[in-house]
Amino acid sequence: MEDYRQTKGRIFDIQKFSVHDGDGIRTIVFLKGCVLRCRWCCNPESQEYGIQTMRVDGKEKVIGRDVTVAEVMKAVEQDRPYYYRSGGGLTLSGGESLCQPEFARDLLRAAKECGIGAAMESMAYAKYEVIEGILPYLDHYLLDIKHMDSAKHKEYTGKENRLILENAQKIAHSGQTRLSIRVPVIPTFNDSVEEIRAIARFAKELPRVEKLHLLPYHRLGQDKYEGLGREYGMKEIIPPTEERMFQLKKAAEMESGLVCQIGG
Repeated sequence: MEDYRQTKGRIFDIQKFSVHDGDGIRTIVFLKGCVLRCRWCCNPESQEYGIQTMRVDGKEKVIGRDVTVAEVMKAVEQDRPYYYRSGGGLTLSGGESLCQPEFARDLLRAAKECGIGAAMESMAYAKYEVIEGILPYLDHYLLDIKHMDSAKHKEYTGKENRLILENAQKIAHSGQTRLSIRVPVIPTFNDSVEEIRAIARFAKELPRVEKLHLLPYHRLGQDKYEGLGREYGMKEIIPPTEERMFQLKKAAEMESGLVCQIGG
């Protein structure tokens, strides 16, 4: 029988001691490849599956490397005491982890079998059969819902949202994992009270949703576009104010009755 810990995948970073993207102290593994092209993406180096060269601090840096599950887990397991004390663990991010379904599944399986909490940050843009194969190894699904209007979703991300919303419902009704909904709050795209309320109404109808996260737009990835020789299409957009974020938080809570948090 083939050892699943030898499954190979392509990553571009491993970030340790993170307090975002799940509970407690986490190690985040960033996978290469994404089906969307969100205008505001803060990890543009994640979008292409291919290995790239990006200029960072005036120097050329290779972005992307091929690894096995065992190699990644060696780095993850180094911080097991921190996970135990804080309730943390491994989080898969990207990109979109579902673009490498076998690798994502086997990483999560390895974490679970080692007694390490397993989470995934994803927009669920894949056939449900792919997601279904991953759910048994997942403790917490951090699911991005960006907009309820399919045409506007396609305008800003390159894809319609129908598959994402259908999969969100299936994941929630499966009862197999904890579920949190994450909303990147992007001025000109979805930062009106009405748009946030629409997402909150959708989240309200999903069983087992624990929390709604509103993630304010920032410009931290802007320099990466220049490093990749690409134009950043959101440079005129100003991040939402703290006051505005609290206004949207209040609207989401009133609409959904869910616990709503600014940041992730």
